[in-house]
Amino acid sequence: MIHRLPEAWRRPLAVTGLVVTVAWLIVVIAAPVLAPYDPLAQKFPRLSPPGGAHWFGTDDLGRDVFSRVLYGARLSIPLTLLLVALSVVIGGLLGACAGYFGRWVDETIMRVADLVFAFPTVILAMAVAASLGASLRNAVLAVLVVSWPAYARVTRGLVLGIRTREFVLSGRLLGFSVWRSLRTDVLPNVTGPILVLATLDIGTQLLLLSGLSFLGLGAKPPTAEWGAMVASATQVFDKWWVGVFPGLAILTVVMAFNFLGDTMRDALDPRTARAIKERAL
Repeated sequence: MIHRLPEAWRRPLAVTGLVVTVAWLIVVIAAPVLAPYDPLAQKFPRLSPPGGAHWFGTDDLGRDVFSRVLYGARLSIPLTLLLVALSVVIGGLLGACAGYFGRWVDETIMRVADLVFAFPTVILAMAVAASLGASLRNAVLAVLVVSWPAYARVTRGLVLGIRTREFVLSGRLLGFSVWRSLRTDVLPNVTGPILVLATLDIGTQLLLLSGLSFLGLGAKPPTAEWGAMVASATQVFDKWWVGVFPGLAILTVVMAFNFLGDTMRDALDPRTARAIKERAL
């Protein structure tokens, strides 16, 4: 069965990314079963090092770090996936409209996107989150504000290259409405690059969302969220396990999705896929 997969998906980095991603998705679903303790329970010795009873040790309030890391996955990963999905939908729709209609629609949408690009991403996200109020929901909205323009710009460029192709013009001459033309002729031809961008962007958005929580603009105590857990570890810096394990969780998820994004890009690019196959032979 493995030999039927494209060559790009049989490389070690691709397999590693896929295995790690599947493992974390299982954790997201089965965290209540896998976690040995209540992530909010403060009934254990404070700042106990990793050992048999507590694999990742305990934090400064006597909570089991392993259980909190597992429950943190249920919050960080789904929110990141939702965030990327919303960015794709909003940015992709606006970019498609800009590229297809052109004129004032293109100018309006692209100037708004340029306005967002004019600010450093982290600084703008911090400003938006702070103005809305420190909470996890507002942190997600802040990251969404700064993330959609990238999809709008990429989608616009792809649509500009497709809208004058013969099959699109033929559909319009046959009486296709604008939205049917976008749905049937344009969308299938831009999905691949956008999907690759979204997969690569998952790690970036997870880092940004965790960074806002680290700065106190996202999840609030006692919520088990990776960025907030790393932030609380700065108060007990000599107890390395309190911050290292949630940090490693962020690292593994980011690297796994980067591996998957690189593999997907190689698999969808005919020239790269052909070069990989030739090297394998």
